[in-house]
Amino acid sequence: MTRPSSVLIADDDRAIRDSLERALQLEGYAVRTTGDGVETLAAVHSEPADLLVLDVMMPGVDGLGVCRVLRKEGDRTPILMLTARVETSDRVAGLDAGADDYLPKPFELEELLARLRALLRRAEPTDENGVAEPPMQVGDLRLDPGSRRVWRGGAEIELSKTEFDLLELLMRNAGIVLDHPTIYDRIWGYDFGPESKNLAVYISYLRRKLEPEGTPPLIHTVRGVGYTVRPHEAG
Repeated sequence: MTRPSSVLIADDDRAIRDSLERALQLEGYAVRTTGDGVETLAAVHSEPADLLVLDVMMPGVDGLGVCRVLRKEGDRTPILMLTARVETSDRVAGLDAGADDYLPKPFELEELLARLRALLRRAEPTDENGVAEPPMQVGDLRLDPGSRRVWRGGAEIELSKTEFDLLELLMRNAGIVLDHPTIYDRIWGYDFGPESKNLAVYISYLRRKLEPEGTPPLIHTVRGVGYTVRPHEAG
């Protein structure tokens, strides 16, 4: 019998904790809850979970702090960050701390469930035959699917799970413009609609990491359509 996926929900709002716990249990997840950052870190250290749902605003150590500590320890458990803040800079702060995805409050339960499913799918081992896939390269950008490592020139770049998956999708389709619905479906398993800024935030964050000032751009926007990765063409 397959073991149910375990989810740890960290939120200082008891009503949110209880409602999410009931909803996820009905979906077949094994659920634990915590109310602050210190308790969350202790819970993860004593019994790791398959996925973490962290509220940003928690007493003691907040969600960003929990995320930073776990990533510094080398813990790569997928993390979905819940935030009442809607500014792009606040969302980027969550990604910068090492979160894999974020969901602004208030949210629809179906959207949260879709994001959890997508994070868990991406965390599953994909190497079925033991054959290592060769690295992919576009210009001076190199991505190794097996080790999930990325280099620009000679410098290695640290990416979160979602950032890596997005870049890998673009590089596998180098030179092809992928539209927004296709990217949402392949990365998140759910199209959040034309009003969602989720994809734009991740693209901007990838650009910050992959295209520091003075380097040629590799990720290109095709207005009204989507994004593509291709070497910079000097004009």
